[in-house]
Amino acid sequence: MKVELIHAPGCSRCAGARESLKAAAEGAVTGLEWREINVLDEMDYAVEHGVLSLPAIVIDGELVFSSLPTAQQLRTALIRRNAKDK
Repeated sequence: MKVELIHAPGCSRCAGARESLKAAAEGAVTGLEWREINVLDEMDYAVEHGVLSLPAIVIDGELVFSSLPTAQQLRTALIRRNAKDK
C-alpha cells in the first residue's frame, strides 16, 4: 500500500502532523510505502489527484483525505482499505 502526504514547505500544520501520521500508517499495515510530496515540486501530480487544499493524503493513487486527518482517522482508513484488499 502506498500513502502519499502532499504538503507545502513552511506549512506548520503539515510539519506538526507528519511524524504522527507516518507512525500511524506504518503501524496500521505492513509493507507500507510512505512518500512525502512537496506540492511546489510536483504541482501537476497534485492537480491530477484533485488536491485543492493542503495537506492532503493520497492512498494507492486515490485522494482519500482532502484535509489533514488525525492519526487515528488515517489508521482506520488504512486498516479498512487493507481488509478490502484481502
